[in-house]
Amino acid sequence: MPASNRPAQRAVLRVAVLADSDTRWKWGALTARRLSPEPDSVHLTGYLLRGRATPTARQLGEVGVQADRLTEVTCAGFLAELSAPDRPPYDVVVLALVGGAVQAVLHGARALWPGPGARPVFVTGYVGVVYEKLADGLLLRHGADLVLANSRHDAGRFRAVYGGVGADARAVVETALPFLDGAPYEPATAAPHRVVFAVQPSVPQARADRLYLLRRAAEHARLHPEREVLIKLRSRPGEHTTHLEELPYQRLVERLPGGLPSNCRLVYGNMGEVLDTTDLLVTVSSTAALESLHRGIPTAVLTDLGIRETLGNHHFLGSGCLASWTQLDEGLLPEGDPGWLSDQGVGGGAGGGVRDVHAAARARLRELLAEPGLPALAPYYTRDTAPGYLPGILARHHLDPDGRPLPGAVRTDAGESRLRRRLRAHLREAARGAYRHGVQRVAPVIRRLGEL
Repeated sequence: MPASNRPAQRAVLRVAVLADSDTRWKWGALTARRLSPEPDSVHLTGYLLRGRATPTARQLGEVGVQADRLTEVTCAGFLAELSAPDRPPYDVVVLALVGGAVQAVLHGARALWPGPGARPVFVTGYVGVVYEKLADGLLLRHGADLVLANSRHDAGRFRAVYGGVGADARAVVETALPFLDGAPYEPATAAPHRVVFAVQPSVPQARADRLYLLRRAAEHARLHPEREVLIKLRSRPGEHTTHLEELPYQRLVERLPGGLPSNCRLVYGNMGEVLDTTDLLVTVSSTAALESLHRGIPTAVLTDLGIRETLGNHHFLGSGCLASWTQLDEGLLPEGDPGWLSDQGVGGGAGGGVRDVHAAARARLRELLAEPGLPALAPYYTRDTAPGYLPGILARHHLDPDGRPLPGAVRTDAGESRLRRRLRAHLREAARGAYRHGVQRVAPVIRRLGEL
């Protein structure tokens, strides 16, 4: 395999980011720039993993993070890109993926570099709050050279999970979410003027619960005609993000009695830009709450539907932000608890200090890049430790039990006409559209019929 490790003083850091959704692309691309001592010296190549959540051009534009090159690939295709002899090797590979896909790439990379030698540094982590499948997700990410934890709280939990199974925990490094930035909040008036309800694709899941939250947001707008209430959406109908959205709020608005008042409307856009004019952020458990708290914006994590692990709002216990729409209607403006904010790696309005929290990760990356060779990747899951689990994960990504691509998994376009390539791309997009239509239109109908 071609050499890929270079001294840390290299002028340009060549980074590949493999992502499977719009939010993970944002996390991966920004993380790549945060890890470089000089963000402008990064040559960033983006790869979008082909699947149900592959972002559309509109979603990528809304994220606002540019790559020097962006390509859609399969897992096996990405591994072929890593070992291609006709292009300069990558120094760093950022895996912004679900756990199973991370594990597949790590085993595929181990097959490419089975022994000590020159190879890229593999980095992975989480795009936001980790409130479910902690052990499962972490063990699927084990084996990367750097497993980034978004806070001191997460770093402790990650090391405890790895230590609990006897796995090497030295890869865990404390950082922070790379998109925690923006100017500190400075209220124009004593009372909030703009309230933003940041919705989530999959939380809550039930139609009645989602309609309830939508109705309460509309009622808040009617109770406070001097306020503007924005319902911040993650995607348009037919688009998918990190999580499936079977019941888009755009559809539910059509069923809302009385509709939305004139001072309440649906909006899209980059969350950071939306927060620039926000006086109160309301959510169930979105990572947007951390972005808001970092800038010192009053933030409410809703308790209307209970404080439950399935909602993810249990993560905010002790934050000082738990509140109901009723309390917000009455004028409550929650304030984040300083101790909780510090433990979660949130600046609490300080702003501008995000780069410092990446110092440890940058230092560790420099050490790895300066090594003449790196050991073979060593994921915890192997054919010995998880013989009934690992082969299925690899097979879903068209890899054999040793991480090698299955026959026919890597498609080459050599000799294929442009028309044929374009036709295949259109067929692929049509298939995605049919799948998304099934999720958002057909599946809810079938589920309702099943309840009769």
